Amino acid sequence: MTSTRPLHPVGTNAPDAPDDPGGSGVRVQHDTSAAPEHVWSILADGWAYATWVVGASRMRRVDPTWPAQGSRLHHSFGLWPLVIDDTTTVLTSVEPAELTLQARGWPAGEATVWVTLIPRAGGTRITIVEDVTTGPGTLVPQPVRQLAIAPRNQEALRRLAWLAEGRGRRSVTGV
Repeated sequence: MTSTRPLHPVGTNAPDAPDDPGGSGVRVQHDTSAAPEHVWSILADGWAYATWVVGASRMRRVDPTWPAQGSRLHHSFGLWPLVIDDTTTVLTSVEPAELTLQARGWPAGEATVWVTLIPRAGGTRITIVEDVTTGPGTLVPQPVRQLAIAPRNQEALRRLAWLAEGRGRRSVTGV
């Protein structure tokens, strides 16, 4: 039986946080020269979601309180004309360090996604931990899910980093 209990990455204050979230979800990290506040500014811009999230094809609406807990993004995923409208909801938001999302992707199911930002000398380490938590996708063995989730999230982190680095350059140069 597959658990639908939310997973938490290392460093959270969740009482049931596992010591190794990699054992519970697919973990991907990327170091960027962008400061945490620049990375956060991309995460906090709900309209930018389809720019860095691989598979998201368009944004339809962003709740005005995004990224506050309970707020939602209304997006589509897939390739036109085969797109599916769905939502992503904020479970936790700790500016500028952590964003936990429940991403719906029916008919496949839902995934819980943790994005954490750790300041490092000269930039930020961005980590995503993700796994399917409900729906038919839970029937796929985790090693098989990892084959799809890990490369997709590696590309998502590259895109997120490039956007944040560009935003950081603009704030320094004023252009």
